[in-house]
Amino acid sequence: MKKHNYSAGPCILPQEVFEKSAQAILDFNQSGLSILEISHRSKDFVAVMEEARALVLELLGLEGKGYQALFLHGGASLEFLMVPYNLMKVNGKAAYLDTGTWASGAIKEAKHFGETLVVASSKSENYNHIPKEYTIPSDADYFHCTSNNTIFGTQMKSFPTTKIPMICDMSSDIFSRVLDFTQFDLIYAGAQKNMGPAGATLVVVKEDILGKTGRDIPNMLNYQQHIDKESMYNTPPVFPIYVSLLTLQWLKNLGGIAAIEKINNQKATLLYSEIDRNPYFKGTAAVEDRSNMNATFLLVDETHKDVFDAMWKEAGISGLNGHRSVGGYRASMYNALPLESVQVLVDVMQAFEQKMNS
Repeated sequence: MKKHNYSAGPCILPQEVFEKSAQAILDFNQSGLSILEISHRSKDFVAVMEEARALVLELLGLEGKGYQALFLHGGASLEFLMVPYNLMKVNGKAAYLDTGTWASGAIKEAKHFGETLVVASSKSENYNHIPKEYTIPSDADYFHCTSNNTIFGTQMKSFPTTKIPMICDMSSDIFSRVLDFTQFDLIYAGAQKNMGPAGATLVVVKEDILGKTGRDIPNMLNYQQHIDKESMYNTPPVFPIYVSLLTLQWLKNLGGIAAIEKINNQKATLLYSEIDRNPYFKGTAAVEDRSNMNATFLLVDETHKDVFDAMWKEAGISGLNGHRSVGGYRASMYNALPLESVQVLVDVMQAFEQKMNS
C-alpha cells in the first residue's frame, strides 16, 4: 500500500531524491565509492557543496546581493545561540517575536548574551495566532521572528518593515512560497522539512551585518569563519548535504519556488476547506494565520478518536498525530507531499463523517 507521509520532520522527500541518493550510497559518481565514505575534501564532494550553496542563493533570488549560503551542523536549535553570539553587541539588545515553542527557545538562548525584548507574544492564547500590532525598537541590534510554527499551525503571511537587521527562522517553510528574501539579513533552517534529511542546517546571511558585536566569538560558532572556510571549517554532514542538493535540483526542475507555491496553495485549500465544511472537525489556528505547511485540527468529539485513527491508518496515512505538547492532529504538507495524498486524507475525513451519520 502506498504510504502518505504527513510527518512534521524528518519528513517526506521526493521519490526521485530517494532513488538517486540510494544509488549514491552504493556508488557515488561512478567512483566505486559510497557517498558515505568519500572524503569531504574530494573533488566530487567539493563540487556538491559548491553547487548546493549556489543553488540556494539562486532559488531565493539572492545571487550577487551580498549573501552567503552555509551548510552547518546543530539544527535550528544551535542557531538560537549563534544568532545572538554573532549579532548582539556587547551590552546590546535584541527584539524577538514570540509565536510558538521554537521562537520561545530562541528567546531563551538570546538572554545569555544581553537584553532580549519580546515585542509581542501569542502565548496567552496558546499561540493560536500571529501578533499583528507591535513596535520594533530602532536601537535593537536585530529583530528575530519565526516564519512558520509547526506545532501550532500558524504562519506569518507578511513581515514587518524595520531598519534594523531582520533574522528569520524558516525551518519549516523555506522554499515553499515566494517572498522578497532581500528583506531578511539572515535566514536559518534545519534541513529536515523542505530540503533534506536531518543532520544539516542552512544559514543564509548577508555578510555585511557580521563583525560588529565587539565579541570574541569561538571559531566553531563564528559565521565569518564558516564563510571563509566555505562551509568546510570542520567535516560537514556529507550525506545530508548531498540529499539537500538533490532536493534543490528537483525544486529547480519543477519550476522553482513559484511553481511549488501553487501546488502548496492547492493542498492547503483542499484540506482547510474540508476542515471547515466537516462538522466533525475544527481547526485550531486563526484563519488568517493558518499555515500552508502544517494544518492543525481537532475532532469535535474526542470519543470518536479511535474510530478516526483506525480509518486514516488503514488508508496508508502516516504521521498525522499532533505534537505531543498539544495533541489533536497535524497534517504537514511539505513541498514533496503530493496533492494526491491530501485528497486521500480528505476522503477519509468524508468517509468518517458518513460513518458517524449512519
